[in-house]
This record gives sequence, structure tokens and C-alpha cells, in this order.
Amino acid sequence: MTEPQTWMLLGVFTTIMIGGMTLMTTLLSRTMAANTSTLNAKIESVDATLTAKFDAVDARFEAVDTKFDATGTKFDAITERIGHLHHEMDSRFETLDRDIAALTKRPMG
Repeated sequence: MTEPQTWMLLGVFTTIMIGGMTLMTTLLSRTMAANTSTLNAKIESVDATLTAKFDAVDARFEAVDTKFDATGTKFDAITERIGHLHHEMDSRFETLDRDIAALTKRPMG
């Protein structure tokens, strides 16, 4: 083989190698772009599902908060009623204490 033939084979080989690398790079790029689009769609689907579930959980927590607020209001009313009864019982005991004190000071017999 002569020197020009050797250079010719080197040129053809180099062209084939560069062409193959270009083809592989292009195909790999297209494949990655397609997979990225599919992956983005799946992520958006999962995001929408999770958002819906979190919204449902938030609604349940709001309902529980409302029930706790109502229970707190009931406890406040009960506490107020107990305070009123406590004051009423104190005044009755004071009256009873005064009456007993008056009876013990009175002479027996």
C-alpha cells in the first residue's frame, strides 16, 4: 500500500468515526429529551396527586380545628357556670357559718 492510499484510509476511517460519534450523540440527545419529557409528565402527575391528598388532609384538619374550637367554647361556658356556682355556694356557706356562729353564742337551756 502506498502512502497516498494510507492517508486515504486514515481520512475515511476518521470520517466514519466522527460521523458515528455524531450519530450516537444525536440519538442519545433525542432519547434523553424524550425520557425527560416523560419523566416531567410523571412528576407533574405525582405532584397533582399529592397536592390533592394534602388538600384533603388540610380540610380534615380544618374540621378538627372547628370541633376543638367548639369544644373550647363549651368548656369556657362550663367553667363560667362552675365559677358562678362556686360563688353562690360561698355565699350560702357564709350565711350558714354566720347562723351557726349565732347559734353557738346563744346560751343553751
